[in-house]
Amino acid sequence: MDIWVELVGALWLLIPAYAANGWPPLARGKIPIDGGRMFYDGKRIFGDSKTVEGFTVGVAAGTFYGVIESYLYPSFNIYAGMWGASLPFMSPFVGFMIALGAMVGDLTGAFIKRRLGMLPGANAPVLDQLNFIVGAIIFSFAFTQISLFMAIIMLVLTPLIHRTVCIIGYALHFKKTPW
Repeated sequence: MDIWVELVGALWLLIPAYAANGWPPLARGKIPIDGGRMFYDGKRIFGDSKTVEGFTVGVAAGTFYGVIESYLYPSFNIYAGMWGASLPFMSPFVGFMIALGAMVGDLTGAFIKRRLGMLPGANAPVLDQLNFIVGAIIFSFAFTQISLFMAIIMLVLTPLIHRTVCIIGYALHFKKTPW
């Protein structure tokens, strides 16, 4: 197993997940996905920052990137083959599953943060950075090739990439917090 082959495969699969996770703030949603309801512990289920519009935009954006990748897959995979690599399979459905998994993973993180008494936007480094990747892996592993090593690469790279992108998003006023 060549590390670079696994790295390229991991990055290929991360594109729809990152798109799904990155686009929701641009929706500037107003309708909370939990409808303002409380969980049995008296705390909001997800909070005001998780909106129907954001969830929808996230899934749509990730799916769109998956569609683009599925169009590019045949030629990119031939090129990768010249270097002894093979890209994980990508189709519009796989892109959709990665995007949906990323958004469900993000909601799961928000749910856990509310149970811990953390307000929306509060910094939770591991939870904020890995929840969407874990969701994307869980939702898509049955439909594409994700090796254990590839999953580990995704989980190691994501905190670095996520932090960088969040700082840029904050500097450009797309995000309310730099995390």
